[in-house]
Amino acid sequence: MPTWTLQPVARSAIAEVLAFVDSARRELFPMLTNAPVPRDLAQFAETYLEGEGCFLEARDNGRLVAVIGYLPYDHRFAQLDYHAERVVEVVRLFVLPDYRRHGLAGALFGALRERAVQAGIGCLYLHTHPFLAGAIAFWERQGFVVVDVEQDPVWQTTHMQMRLR
Repeated sequence: MPTWTLQPVARSAIAEVLAFVDSARRELFPMLTNAPVPRDLAQFAETYLEGEGCFLEARDNGRLVAVIGYLPYDHRFAQLDYHAERVVEVVRLFVLPDYRRHGLAGALFGALRERAVQAGIGCLYLHTHPFLAGAIAFWERQGFVVVDVEQDPVWQTTHMQMRLR
């Protein structure tokens, strides 16, 4: 039986969540170690607590064990046309290794999807990469479909979406 709790990130937990995300990013994407902090993280409160974004955390007896968020899609990929609808980008799903393969990521995404539905979002977008073991299959199990795969030799960015309406 799961012992975790899912909830929106509290303002008082921002520093802890940012450290958690930074650690997970460095582990999964070592090539980004010297990259600047992404804007959504640098402006976490404005993006996720005060803006149209949403960020959820999972805790087990008070310990931060997983996170996920969404923010308004910024139209940075020219091959994707989301101008006629309200679209958010699912970002920053990170789960501690000991908590993987127990349904936590799916539960966390389910809670995030429900918040998107309640907010009147029409489509969820995300991108992932084949070198992230199991990521594409996980998102397909959640109901996402692949809409484009970039052919660059390093990233092979895989664009996925889920219609909510």
